[in-house]
Amino acid sequence: MTDSNPRPRLAGVLLLTSLLAMITGAAIVVPSGLTLNSADPAAALAAVGEQFELHLTELALDVLGWLALTAVGLVMSAGSAEAPRPHLVTLSGGLLAAAGLAGLLHDAGNLALTQLAADPAAPAAASVAWAVLLTAKWAVNLAGLLWVAATAAAAAGIPMPAGLRIAGAVAAISGLAAVALPWTTGTGGPTAALEQLGYVLHLPIMLWYGVLGWRYLRGR
Repeated sequence: MTDSNPRPRLAGVLLLTSLLAMITGAAIVVPSGLTLNSADPAAALAAVGEQFELHLTELALDVLGWLALTAVGLVMSAGSAEAPRPHLVTLSGGLLAAAGLAGLLHDAGNLALTQLAADPAAPAAASVAWAVLLTAKWAVNLAGLLWVAATAAAAAGIPMPAGLRIAGAVAAISGLAAVALPWTTGTGGPTAALEQLGYVLHLPIMLWYGVLGWRYLRGR
């Protein structure tokens, strides 16, 4: 990387911003009980109503994280011609941007839930909340699947040491397990504990991109 090509540095800043925002948001959600399980919409509405400011804070961080992920995907795609395997880098960037957009769709559902929580006793509020939560949950599952695919393509196409390439493949497998979890729960949907396990399984992908972002910043 040289000063005449600031694109890698920008990608590094965006990746680290996304990592920090998402981890901070998860650190708020898990201990506060704001995972908002679609199996119990009344409880989700109550949790948001009781911790409205905290919910909005976490939501803002999540939006920042997915926006940064979308932006870095576009930056990676724009610079793909400079890579030895440009088609894989373009694919990775496109999938990463798509993952960010799906994540923003998830956040839009959670934002809609804040309006429902303002009047949880309104007619059909619980039913509408259930539909909103279910849509939001599957949107973030789609985001996770796209993120896994982007990681696999990035590990194969972006120049990096062999150890980091292998770590990317392992992280993608871990993320794929997280994506598969909701499919194992049938019509009941995942429990809060299972959703938290999904966060843990996605963590290797987030950390891997954090390392990649740091390497971009260091010009390596």
